[in-house]
Amino acid sequence: MTEYGYFLAAEEHGPADLVEQARMAEQAGFSALWISDHYHPWNDAQGQSPFVWSVIGALAQATSLPVQTAVTCPIIRIHPAIVAQAAATGSVLLEGRFRLGVGSGEALNEHVLGDRWPPAPIRLEMLEEAVMLMRQLFEGRRVTHHGKHYTVENARLYTVPEEPVPIDIAAFGSAAAALAGRVGDGFITTVPDAELVARFRRGSGAGGDSKPVRGGVKVCYGPDADEALRTAHRLWPTEALPGGVLSTLTTPGQFEQAARLVTPERLAEKVVCGDDVEAHIGALNAYADAGFDTVYVHQIGPDQRGFFDFYRTKVLPQVAR
Repeated sequence: MTEYGYFLAAEEHGPADLVEQARMAEQAGFSALWISDHYHPWNDAQGQSPFVWSVIGALAQATSLPVQTAVTCPIIRIHPAIVAQAAATGSVLLEGRFRLGVGSGEALNEHVLGDRWPPAPIRLEMLEEAVMLMRQLFEGRRVTHHGKHYTVENARLYTVPEEPVPIDIAAFGSAAAALAGRVGDGFITTVPDAELVARFRRGSGAGGDSKPVRGGVKVCYGPDADEALRTAHRLWPTEALPGGVLSTLTTPGQFEQAARLVTPERLAEKVVCGDDVEAHIGALNAYADAGFDTVYVHQIGPDQRGFFDFYRTKVLPQVAR
C-alpha cells in the first residue's frame, strides 16, 4: 500500500515555517516528511535556503514523523565524513526515524567553494565511494580511507544510532537508477516512471522488491486554479526545465533566465493547480500505479493551511487506504 508524506521545501520557506508545516502535516494525516538540502534556492522568488541539519534538529522536537533529506549531495560542498556525522546525529535525535537521501547534486549548490563541477559519470563514481565511506562510519568504528576521491584518517563517529542510517539514492536516468539498485537501501525520484523503478529493482538483485521506492510530486492547491497556476509559475517554473539544465546552471539568476522559456501552459502539464480533487488524486495515483511505496506532496506557495485542510478532508481519505 502506498503511503503519503509531505515535502518541506527549504528553498521556499524559512526554518520556523518548515517546522510549523511539519506539525500541520502530521495533524493532516501525512505519514512522513521529506526536506530539501540546498545552499541556494532555484530562483530569488523562492527566497530561502536554511541549513537543513539545523532544521532537522528542530523537526525532531516538533513531530513524531520519520524524516528524510531529499536530497543531500555528499560529494563536493560537504565531505561525506561530515555528512555521516550530521546524519547519525539526526537519526539519534529522531530515535531512528531518519533516512539519508543522497544524489549527485547540482552545480547550483556544489560550486560555491570554487570546486570543479565534474561530469555526471564522475559524480556518480564519487557518490558510490561516498556512500561506502558513510556506511563504514555509521558502524561507529575507527575508519581510515584513502580512496580515489576521498581521504579519511582515524575518523570515528561516537554518536551513532542503534541501527546504521539507511541511505536511499536519487536518480532520474538509467545509469543512476542502476547505481541506486546496486548500492542503495532505497530509490528516490520525482517522476512516476515505472520503467525507472523496474531498472532500480533489476539492479538490486534478489532483495530488490523489499527496498522502498519514494517519489515527490508538486501541486499548487487554491480555490482559483488560474491564480494557483500563476503562483506555481512564479515560484517553480524550474519544474518544467530539462534535467540537464537543472544539474549544470550555477546561480538562481541563470535559472531565472532559463525559466523565461517555460510558459504557464507548459508548467500546467507538470503541476496540478487548483482544487479539483480528482486531479490531485490522479497525480498521486500515477506514482502508486508505477510502484512507489511513498509519495511526498509539495504544496507550492503560501497557502499551506488551506492545502493541509484540503488534503485532510478531500484527498488523503480517498488514497490512503
